[in-house]
Amino acid sequence: MSEKTILDYDTVALDDDNDALVIIDQTKLPGKIELLHLHTAQEIWDAIYLLQVRGAPAIGVAAGYGIYLLAKQIDTDDFELFYEKFCEYKKFLDSSRPTAVNLSWALNRMEQVALCAGRQEHRPVSQIKELLRREAVAIQEEDIAICKAIGEYGLTLVKPGDGILTHCNAGKLAASRYGTATAPIYLGAERGYDFHVYADETRPLLQGARLTAFELQSAGIDVTLICDNMSGMVMKQGKVQAVFVGCDRVAANGDTANKIGTSVVAAVAKQYGVPFYVCAPTSTIDWNTPTGDRIVIEERKPEEVTEMWYEKRMAPDGVKVFNPAFDVTDASLITGIVTEYGIARSPYTESLQEIKRKLGNG
Repeated sequence: MSEKTILDYDTVALDDDNDALVIIDQTKLPGKIELLHLHTAQEIWDAIYLLQVRGAPAIGVAAGYGIYLLAKQIDTDDFELFYEKFCEYKKFLDSSRPTAVNLSWALNRMEQVALCAGRQEHRPVSQIKELLRREAVAIQEEDIAICKAIGEYGLTLVKPGDGILTHCNAGKLAASRYGTATAPIYLGAERGYDFHVYADETRPLLQGARLTAFELQSAGIDVTLICDNMSGMVMKQGKVQAVFVGCDRVAANGDTANKIGTSVVAAVAKQYGVPFYVCAPTSTIDWNTPTGDRIVIEERKPEEVTEMWYEKRMAPDGVKVFNPAFDVTDASLITGIVTEYGIARSPYTESLQEIKRKLGNG
């Protein structure tokens, strides 16, 4: 029997019998594959904040299962008391990370199920809990289908043998299956496209080195790890024909927030004429945010820059550190936004509205 690889484990799973949200602890990768069983609101909050579970789609799935499990623990048959406690849990989980829109999207979706069943249909709390479980499962099943659809559209943008550069981790570890930015890569591998992938290491948390390179190598995909500041060289040398990145939030005008350094890759790609594609499920589109200037950017602890990954502190004591977790890529630098409903192109104020109409929200 062959040894299991990271591809044999679910990034996020529900263990309903044991009232647990089960995740891969991504802070331990690639050295150790460790599953965490989360039961309490604080454990789930910590897992999201500490990046033990990360990536916009995976955070959304974790939020759905997490709020269901917390709702399951609420011991009352009175809907209004149930709903009051549900909202407390929802607000607490929503505070764990401000930039990834999937977190609030999933929590709001679960809240609407509870409200509809409780106040409009007057169902008992026991039935509401079961409806919440079904909705959480549906969020994960939809994520798998959405990522595959993004992969199919993304695959039309490249040809066999192309070099593809990606930044951070928007792969299987950031979703339920396939990933977003890696979905075209995985589908291409299944169909013999023989892509060569360049993975930015993605400082300061090294998601590209620890996660993307790890999962792609485990899948048998030809991957080369590069430092963030090497992307210009591989593009100039003609080794990259397309850039695929993920996304944590899309503004209505096409500006996108993704892991810090993404905007640099986009600017370099524009310089060398390499198409730059953002792979974004429609759940990451924030229709109420007009431009990227309105996106709240999470700032993280300075120790991630000065001490993490080093045996000894590598920066002088007392030095000031600026450590934003994300940056915003201007829509003018983006060749296309690949969604499960098709590829949006400039002007994004028009093409994204067309996708919104396909969603039935126009």
